[in-house]
Amino acid sequence: MSRARLLAVIGVLVGVGLFAAMAMFGINNDPSELPSALIGKPFPEFSTGSVDDGETVITRADLLGRPALVNVWATWCISCKVEHPVLNDLAKQGVVIHGINYKDEKPAAQRWLNDFLNPYQLNISDPKGTLGFDLGVYGAPETFMIDKKGIVRHKFVGVVDKQVWREKLAPIYQELLNE
Repeated sequence: MSRARLLAVIGVLVGVGLFAAMAMFGINNDPSELPSALIGKPFPEFSTGSVDDGETVITRADLLGRPALVNVWATWCISCKVEHPVLNDLAKQGVVIHGINYKDEKPAAQRWLNDFLNPYQLNISDPKGTLGFDLGVYGAPETFMIDKKGIVRHKFVGVVDKQVWREKLAPIYQELLNE
């Protein structure tokens, strides 16, 4: 066998091996469970305006005192519109939810909340994505679960639907309530 042909065969085998490794990694990992460097660490410090009005300033201290979901959302996010009715239902059941309006315009966010109802106890405006960057946000929707001390305990990427809530997030939330 010529040297060129041998190198070609080795190249194909290496390529197939890499493809197989990537496929196995992807098959065995849930994309909604992207790791976060913040798990077990305090929610980042921030001080920013509220979506609700132009005067209220919200800080990390406002998140403390009880467990909560912190939901990253935007009016341009199609998946956020799918998840929003579930968040409204959870809020009606007493689940504490805070929203981070990510890379959005405040008037658009206010219209959205007026049209689709507001499940958020705090509406954090993040028009430049600074807080999102500090959180390691890939896009919207993403939901963080924090304990009463503001420690990030879980991160979920994707739409929170009834099944995700029931099977994945509700048990964690209940555990945080019982601490």
